[in-house]
Amino acid sequence: MSSIPSLTSLAKSAGCAAKIAQTDLVKALNHLPRSDDPNLIVDHTGSDDAAVYRLTAELALVETVDIFPPIVDDPFDYGRIAAANALSDIYAMGGKPISALSFVGWPVDVLGMDQLGSVLKGAASICSQAG
Repeated sequence: MSSIPSLTSLAKSAGCAAKIAQTDLVKALNHLPRSDDPNLIVDHTGSDDAAVYRLTAELALVETVDIFPPIVDDPFDYGRIAAANALSDIYAMGGKPISALSFVGWPVDVLGMDQLGSVLKGAASICSQAG
């Protein structure tokens, strides 16, 4: 039986260090057309943590997607950190989290489903605390 490698051993860089440089991201996003939708309050043209779309005069939707390689080896803790990091983008925009989706790229043949389950449980624990 082979042993399961540590999470961080499979990552070339950890956390936000794995993201492309801000200047490169801006260059890539400049290829997108600018929306003329008056309800789009915050779009890709700024350096904000999320997009904001007005639903009514008093209500707006804050949307974000966040993904990064593990910075710890414990799958449960990694899930907790990932969820807290994603939630922080909502809070940074003045939003209140009401739902979440998990966006996962996972080497099932290397780490297995139990490890992934632990990551998801960790993320769910933080989302539950957020309400």
